[in-house]
Amino acid sequence: MRSPRLSFVVGCLVGVSLLGACGAPADGEQDAVVSDDAQELDASALEASVSAAKSSMAMSEQALVTVTLRNAGSHAVRVLRWNTPAEGVKDSLFAVSRDGQPVEYLGAHYKRPAPTAGDYLRIAPGESLTSTVDLASVYDLSETGSYSVRFDLSGAHDSEGRVSALRSNDLTLWVEGRQSGPQLESDGQVHELFGTTSYAANCSSTRRSSLSSALSQASSYANNSVSYLNGTPGSKPRYVTWFGAYTSTNWSTARTHFTNIKSTIDTKNIAFDCGCTDSAYAYVYPTQPYRIYLCSAFWSAPMSGTDSKGGTLIHEISHFNVVAATDDRAYGQTAAKNLAKSSPSGALDNADSHEYFAENNPFQN
Repeated sequence: MRSPRLSFVVGCLVGVSLLGACGAPADGEQDAVVSDDAQELDASALEASVSAAKSSMAMSEQALVTVTLRNAGSHAVRVLRWNTPAEGVKDSLFAVSRDGQPVEYLGAHYKRPAPTAGDYLRIAPGESLTSTVDLASVYDLSETGSYSVRFDLSGAHDSEGRVSALRSNDLTLWVEGRQSGPQLESDGQVHELFGTTSYAANCSSTRRSSLSSALSQASSYANNSVSYLNGTPGSKPRYVTWFGAYTSTNWSTARTHFTNIKSTIDTKNIAFDCGCTDSAYAYVYPTQPYRIYLCSAFWSAPMSGTDSKGGTLIHEISHFNVVAATDDRAYGQTAAKNLAKSSPSGALDNADSHEYFAENNPFQN
């Protein structure tokens, strides 16, 4: 009997994950994922595969790859909606390399609240999710060469710090270099400039006022962080909690990051776009400073404190390559603390670690 199949065709990379994204709950908060059947959150039965109709792709051709995620088990599996073909690319879910060297992910970096039951899709036994995608829309395929492509969640952490093991076969492709990455989403939109801040036409006066207050809070966080890091270095609780064991080199890196964040807030034209209706807080494209897209969760967040409006702006600004070039290695306070213990260098590359250091909630010296 033919297995049922759900098919999606999108112009970007796709994936599937049981993992939460940025902004998971702080310590002591109740898990937001509601499941009547915990068995369905076990992804061990999922199989991932990648394939292509052609092994060699000229510049004039799209770099199309087909991704299939199949439930080979005997029970249904729930997967996060934003990490499936249903909503396109929301994270770097592939390992892509050229001539043995990793290539850059050029897609959006999101900050999300903890997932709820409504954020999951259910894949029945024998069912598959299939999508044909253009790798060049989110990965740097600008240089000609031999590319290796693999769907790979082995480096992804959930809000508790667990690591997924889901990965596909390796696919080898010869790709002629081409323009890569997303186009600027707000091309053609009018941005009104107010000092060093501009707003897209989709930002109402109420939201502009809220963003002005959020930017002021972010500035306060950045000033406090720089002042702290300009003080006497050492194994201080606040630093160790979010960035791990003290070394002079790592302390200096943190200081440089926050100096750049402060300079961005003080001197750069930060462009806000309020058109996102996703459940996330916000997202940016690291190669497109200094534009920040605000989403649904941002507007209901507190102005200060854990996962706040001001902290969200610190998080997103840190992603820009010209600022700190952070990634999303661990999500939420629990996982960020664990990352600091296991990999201080990883914490210094993690956007949530910067946000929680800046928010400093609960307060630490």
